[in-house]
Amino acid sequence: MRAALLLYLGAVFVFIFAPIVASVVFSFNSDRFPTIPLGSFTLHWYETAFAEDSPIWQAFRNSLIVSVCAATLSTLIGFATAYTDYRYGFRFKAGYIALALLPPTVPLIILALAMLAWLSQLGLSGTLTGIVVAHTVLGAPFAMAVTRLRLSQMDPSLEAAAWNLGASEWGAMRHVILPFCLPAIISAFCLTAAVSFDEFAVAWFVSGLNKTVPVAILEILQGNVDPQINAVGTVVFLTSMALVTIAQLLLMAKGRKAWKGV
Repeated sequence: MRAALLLYLGAVFVFIFAPIVASVVFSFNSDRFPTIPLGSFTLHWYETAFAEDSPIWQAFRNSLIVSVCAATLSTLIGFATAYTDYRYGFRFKAGYIALALLPPTVPLIILALAMLAWLSQLGLSGTLTGIVVAHTVLGAPFAMAVTRLRLSQMDPSLEAAAWNLGASEWGAMRHVILPFCLPAIISAFCLTAAVSFDEFAVAWFVSGLNKTVPVAILEILQGNVDPQINAVGTVVFLTSMALVTIAQLLLMAKGRKAWKGV
């Protein structure tokens, strides 16, 4: 039984990661087309894709700016939303939570069209600011969910004890709530940055000439088979995996500490 389970898991991992590994291997292949046997080892496709005047390099800069800004805003909004849920009791609280978690449940095409219409009215369509706004809407629910999970592990009496000892509400926030939530806040930032960096559908509708990496990749693929795609895909994969891994490690670390506290 154990051998069958391990064989099944191995087959699943091969099915998922084999195309990615192939893309990484071909990104270092000197031949233009992804064929076997491979040609010689080369970094030419990386040098071409990330040259100073390359549109891919400009798209990477755009994606980095957008992902950092969107992750920062998403984390702030997500933390504020989660803390409001943790700290206060009010009518229609279930509706408040449902509304906060709604954006990921909306089909991306519908959300993209709505964002395009709304941002056009604000004069933000085709700008990096517009992409940041759209990605913040997508990322904030993820940040809220991660932070809310962390706050659910907190003893509610800790904040009240800080007040009884003379701390103001902001003092308790600074010295009690934020230190306790810091791993979740960093995790939320990394996760929402990865979501923003990889997001395509909404960015394609609202980016205009300010293309992000996924949009630039699609435009290259529509033209012809270009080995630069393998190089770009490798960098995008490693970036996203690094962000998700950091977030997961922080979540696992805080989970172990919570169990030790019990």
